[in-house]
Amino acid sequence: MRQSPANRILLAIKTEGPQLASDLGAALGISSEAARQQLTKMAEEGLVEAATEAASGRGRPRQLWHLTPTGNGRFPDGHAELTANLLTTLVAQLGKPALDAVIAAREEETLRRYRNQVTAPDLPARVRQLAAIRTGEGYMADCWEEADGSLLLVENHCPICAAATACAGFCRSELETFRAVLVARVEREEHILLGARRCAYRIIAV
Repeated sequence: MRQSPANRILLAIKTEGPQLASDLGAALGISSEAARQQLTKMAEEGLVEAATEAASGRGRPRQLWHLTPTGNGRFPDGHAELTANLLTTLVAQLGKPALDAVIAAREEETLRRYRNQVTAPDLPARVRQLAAIRTGEGYMADCWEEADGSLLLVENHCPICAAATACAGFCRSELETFRAVLVARVEREEHILLGARRCAYRIIAV
């Protein structure tokens, strides 16, 4: 099914970050004016908002379009409110050890499943396999090799953000799972929960 221009704009901003109307128009194959009209309509719906940013040098200020919380809400959230409430209730009724046990069980199950699917002999191929799995789970993942030979795994969305917000243990668990599955050094360089627009992991062979 062909996506609507609004959905294509949301996806472009989600995966590429704040965008100029002209760049969005070029990506969609429409004029800058048509893109601005679409963005204005989306702003009225509360999906996007514009922020003026000073241009480098002596150029005119640029108007970059961002997603609002409502716009971000158009992407999978893993039943955010229910998840957060369940975690809060779990800790209140059974204590933090019960939550730790849940996280450990999830980590064990995820590690087993990922190891069955990430089977490539070389690290770049393993990272690509992991990115494909994570995309299927709603993380909108991508990966590439950097100039210094390291690999970068980027996740443009977090469908369990509410759970991770309620308990940082989920983020710690995922990082440890990546290290075990990839058999590599993995460090998180950008983190959605710390205000970044994405989670990014630097991966280096050991």
